[in-house]
Amino acid sequence: MLYDKNAPKRAVNISVNSDLAAKAKALGVNLSEALEGKLAELVAAHDRQKWREENAAAIEAYNDRVSRGRILSDFDRLF
Repeated sequence: MLYDKNAPKRAVNISVNSDLAAKAKALGVNLSEALEGKLAELVAAHDRQKWREENAAAIEAYNDRVSRGRILSDFDRLF
């Protein structure tokens, strides 16, 4: 789970470029929703990168095995 979407909202103070905020408001952009969506993207990207780093050795070992023509399911075949 990336984050608890049912967690209560919390008021925070942020600073945003005034021109950008005005243009977003003119477009009807909900700043809270837009920020929450972007934060979720950033957290997901961080989590993916962390997973890749933590599993790099296993991924490398699997890719090496595949490149040599051997995959794990080869050992389960009965034919």
